[in-house]
Amino acid sequence: ISGYSLIVQARDSGSPPLSSSVTVNVDISDVNDNSPVFTPANYTAVIQENKPVGTSILQLVVTDKDSFHNGPPFTFTILTGNEEEEFTLDPHGVLRSAVIFKHMVSTEYVLCVQAKDSGRPQQVSHTYVQVRVIEESIHKPTAIPLEIFIVTMEDDFPGGVIGKIHATDQDVYDVLTYTLKSEQKSLFKVNSHDGKIIALGGLDNGKYVLNVSVSDGRFQVPIDVVVHVEQLLQEMLQNAVTIRFENVSPEDFVGLHMHGFRRTLRNAVLSQKQDSLHIISIQPVAGGSQLDMLFAVQMHGGGFFKPSYLIQKLTNARRHLDNVIRISAILEKNCSGLDCQEQHCEQSLSIDSHSLMTYSTARISFVCPRFYRNVRCMC
Repeated sequence: ISGYSLIVQARDSGSPPLSSSVTVNVDISDVNDNSPVFTPANYTAVIQENKPVGTSILQLVVTDKDSFHNGPPFTFTILTGNEEEEFTLDPHGVLRSAVIFKHMVSTEYVLCVQAKDSGRPQQVSHTYVQVRVIEESIHKPTAIPLEIFIVTMEDDFPGGVIGKIHATDQDVYDVLTYTLKSEQKSLFKVNSHDGKIIALGGLDNGKYVLNVSVSDGRFQVPIDVVVHVEQLLQEMLQNAVTIRFENVSPEDFVGLHMHGFRRTLRNAVLSQKQDSLHIISIQPVAGGSQLDMLFAVQMHGGGFFKPSYLIQKLTNARRHLDNVIRISAILEKNCSGLDCQEQHCEQSLSIDSHSLMTYSTARISFVCPRFYRNVRCMC
C-alpha cells in the first residue's frame, strides 16, 4: 500500500462537547528492496548464419516491483560468453549480432546477462541466454494468390483491413516479411509482419493489381494480389433480392461456394450475357446459422430488373441453385409477424457504408457494407 488517508477528530470535555477534524495523509516511501525480474528466467534464441551485422536476435523483458524511480530504466551488461564481442546489447534490452555468424565456426553461444535497476543502492539480476547458429535459408517462401472484392457505396469507402496474404516457408526458423511497392502506398498498405492488406479511404471503382512480395531474408517471392472495387448505386438497393442460405458461414460461402453459385445464378437470371450481376452484400442472419446474400441485376441497356422478375427466374431455377448450395428462402418482402396483406407491406433496404464486413480466406476475400431490412405495414 503506497499511502493512507486518515481523518482524526479532537473532541473536548465541555457541555456541549465541541469537536474538530483534520485529514492526515501518510505516504509510504519506497525502498529499493526488489531485484529486477527477467521473464522468462532464461532465454533461448536462434540466428541464421550470414545474417547482416545488427540483426535483432532477442528482446529481453524485465520488470521490477519497486516504484518507478527504483525500477527502470535498467542497465544491461553481458558478463560472460561474449569475449570475442560477437554480440551487442542496447539500452532497451535488444540483443543484436556484432559479427556475421558461420554455422561451421560455432553452433552455440551461452551468454550471462545482468540487469541493474535505477534504485539506490542498485539491485541486480542475472539470466542466461542460449543462442544457436543455424544454417541459412535454403527454401523459398510460398504464397497463395489472393483475389479481393470490395463493395462500397459510391465514394464513401472508409478504408480498413481487406484481406490477408497466406505464406509459408519450409525453413523452420525463417521470419517472413511482406512489402508493397512504394508507388501503390497512397492507396494500400501491407503489414510487414503478418501480411494483412489495408486499403485507405476513397478507393475508386475499378481493378487494382498490387505489387506485393514476401521475403525470408534471403529469397524474395512476388505474390499475385488483385483487388476489385465496385461502387453501389442507390437504384441497386431499390431492385435488390435476397437469397437466404441454410447452414453456411460467410467465410465458407466466400471460399467454397461464391464462384460456383455466382456462375449458376448468372445462368438462371440473366436474359443476355451483357447483363451484369451485382452481389451487394452477404450477412449472417442474427440468432442462427443462416446467411443472406443481397444482389441485383443490371440490364445491358441500362436500368435494373425488377425484384418480381428476378424472383420468378429464381423460382424456376431453384433446383439447379440448390445443387450448388442449399437455399432456405428467396426474400423480396418480409412481413413476418405483421397482420398485413403483401400488397400493403412496404420494404426498404439501407446500407451502412461505414460498417464494413470482411470475410477472408486464403484465396479470396469479400468486403461489403452492412445492410438493414426495414419493413412496415401500410394498411
